Amino acid sequence: METHVCCQVKDVSSENEDPGAAPYGNFMNYYTFNPPENRLSLIPPNLLQDLGYSASETVVILDVGCNSGDLSVALYKHLQQESPSAGPGTEGRLHLLGFDLDETLIERAQSTNPFPGNISFIPLDITQDEASRTQLDAYLRTFGRRTFHLIACLAVTMWVHLNHGDAGLLGFLSRLAAVSDHLLLEAQPWKCYRSAARRLRKLGRADFEHFKTLEIRGDMAENAREHLERNCGMELVQSFGSTSWDRKLLLFRKRTEGKQELMTGQEECLSEDIIISSLTDLTI
Repeated sequence: METHVCCQVKDVSSENEDPGAAPYGNFMNYYTFNPPENRLSLIPPNLLQDLGYSASETVVILDVGCNSGDLSVALYKHLQQESPSAGPGTEGRLHLLGFDLDETLIERAQSTNPFPGNISFIPLDITQDEASRTQLDAYLRTFGRRTFHLIACLAVTMWVHLNHGDAGLLGFLSRLAAVSDHLLLEAQPWKCYRSAARRLRKLGRADFEHFKTLEIRGDMAENAREHLERNCGMELVQSFGSTSWDRKLLLFRKRTEGKQELMTGQEECLSEDIIISSLTDLTI
């Protein structure tokens, strides 16, 4: 799900271009060099049962930065092993919404979607708070919900951070926490930031706008954990280990005592004072 959630992007990088040519992570051929199995091998197929969801309960999942949808579909199948009765075109208990700001990638995901009754793909820019909230809320209302049971945010944080700075990253994490009961997070390590910036320079392109001024550095998974636990009412419940790319796969849940109505939780989590103060608290 290495992709982008920043500004409007219509053209994805060519399959023959250097990865640095995709400054929002919108690689056309991403899953050829990082196939879904790299993550799914770490995620237990009975994850939803482990999280306390019964076999008869409708579960709603959000895939952040879904690219061409390969991992979204693979994740759906992986978790659907608990409920094998749902086949192509049927209405099973598991529903997944994938979004990406690259319209070309979304069109590809829509055209190859084998489970249109259970998986949906939409173009969406989550950094545009009001517009994205409207779309996500509308989807959730179809299931009578205000939060997603599970949000998967895999290899997206770096692109938000590089294109929107420290406050953009923290605001992004806060938005996800506000609309999730559980959050599955894979944050790119700092070495990936340096590699992405180096590729842009190698291509003779302008550097990422915020790269040199970022104050949140170092252990990016730990930085994300600190913000989610200190400011967003979430707690780390499990680490599934590291992918073959040496990226930690972490599972968070909303703390029981912190479970509130969505609007109240979001107002607290997105407080500007909280976000700004976190910049000085996180490990640099």
